Amino acid sequence: MDSNEREPAEGALPPAAPAQPAPPRAPGIAGLSAPYRVVAALALGALGVGACLHLGLVFLHVAPANTVGKQNARLVDGWIYPEFEQNWKLFAPNPLQQNIAVEVRAQVRTAGGELVTRDWRDLSAEDGAAIRHGLLPSHTEQNELRRAWDFFTGSHDEDNKPDGERGELAEQYLKRIAVDRLASRKADGDRIVRIQLRSATRSVAAPSWSGEKTDTQTYYRELPWWNV
Repeated sequence: MDSNEREPAEGALPPAAPAQPAPPRAPGIAGLSAPYRVVAALALGALGVGACLHLGLVFLHVAPANTVGKQNARLVDGWIYPEFEQNWKLFAPNPLQQNIAVEVRAQVRTAGGELVTRDWRDLSAEDGAAIRHGLLPSHTEQNELRRAWDFFTGSHDEDNKPDGERGELAEQYLKRIAVDRLASRKADGDRIVRIQLRSATRSVAAPSWSGEKTDTQTYYRELPWWNV
């Protein structure tokens, strides 16, 4: 026997085998424990059902008149208006050629008890200033106020009377936006009592090379005072 080869001593333990690396964790949900996999599956299922329901209601809203849409008109309108309203103005043959600004003023009760009417505030100009030169402009600042005003004018007559349930909803939606904007900048101690909105509409002037004459005078449409 070679002198370098020695038999293990009697009673000694054999050398331990080298440790095996742990198996790699499965990617994604499969790598979670059973309870977490169940929770994740339920959450994904709920999101999928919600997305399908939303897409289905939007489809019924924009689709031509059909039996399913008519039978579920109340459900569709209740979900779509006002936040998810769809329209085809992008493809209109005669796009808008007017600048329409939405302005608001408020009557406030000061800390001293005096009733004061504040000056008009151009909410549309404030939104425009907030998104100008922005690389990622806010979708809310671009569209919330504009769509709220379109919703209001589309559901009211020339005397600002609502046409039905949608008109009442449009009033509440527009008032809520205006009060939220006013409350964010009101003076300490002031309490908003009522508000009034108006639109300032002015046609876009014709280009210098055109012989077309355009009336660029500003026309106002004032709404009644609304209690807060």
